[in-house]
Amino acid sequence: MKKTVLFTAALFAVTAVSAQTGEITSNRGENWLSQDGDWGLTFEATPLLNYAGNLFNGNAGNGGVALGSLFSTAGAAGINGNQVVIGGKKLIDANTAYRGRVRLGFGSNKETAKVDDVASTDPEVLVDDVTKNGFMGIDLGFGLEKRVGSTRVVGVYGAMLNVGFGSSKTTYEYGNAISATNPVASRVTETKNGSTMAVGLQAFAGVEWFCAPKISLSGEYTWGLALSSTGFGSQTSEGWDGSSVTTTTVDGTTNKKNSFSLDTGVSGASIGVNFYFQ
Repeated sequence: MKKTVLFTAALFAVTAVSAQTGEITSNRGENWLSQDGDWGLTFEATPLLNYAGNLFNGNAGNGGVALGSLFSTAGAAGINGNQVVIGGKKLIDANTAYRGRVRLGFGSNKETAKVDDVASTDPEVLVDDVTKNGFMGIDLGFGLEKRVGSTRVVGVYGAMLNVGFGSSKTTYEYGNAISATNPVASRVTETKNGSTMAVGLQAFAGVEWFCAPKISLSGEYTWGLALSSTGFGSQTSEGWDGSSVTTTTVDGTTNKKNSFSLDTGVSGASIGVNFYFQ
């Protein structure tokens, strides 16, 4: 019994000393943990989880775990979700780091349909009607992170301020031009959704587990405040007025929206992969 107690006490003492040094090395002498002055890159792990799920169950449509988003402003603002999350850190001391995040979303898609050429009597002659959808979304975030612990499992907590901007529109191009021989009364050439601006303030808490030297998996949960405002949309049309083609733009085709939330649902849970380097 005494041997067991002494062994336990010795093990506890060694563990305590190791925790106080903040240095854990691999068999090759590599330091596992992040250190003062390190830079870090963080990537959302959801795509990796989806890939792993597909790999093991053979289902290409596997959605993985519903982890939500690392960065809440776009979700709160209603900005297009096809965006990439890139996170960065700068450790200024053993317990403090600056955080930054960027979400960039720029994209478009084009759809072409074949329609009859009204200027030709040959049903085999066709022209193209083209529909283009485009979007832009930018989110920027900056925050302060506090770190607790010096083992392979490190607690993290802090706060971040996020700002987001977004817009989208659809344009229509017609193969048959409006003219006296094709007097279309009115057709839509462009639809713009209202531009969105959002501000979010989040508090976060979670853990990092160093699974390899300078590489960690992180799990976090956030609770935050989100404010967003979306302006009125507009629609542009063209038509034949009897002698020429006229263009008309109407504002207010979509409603203006303002939103406020203070909820865990502003962001929710997230899992990330972190890489640290000097």
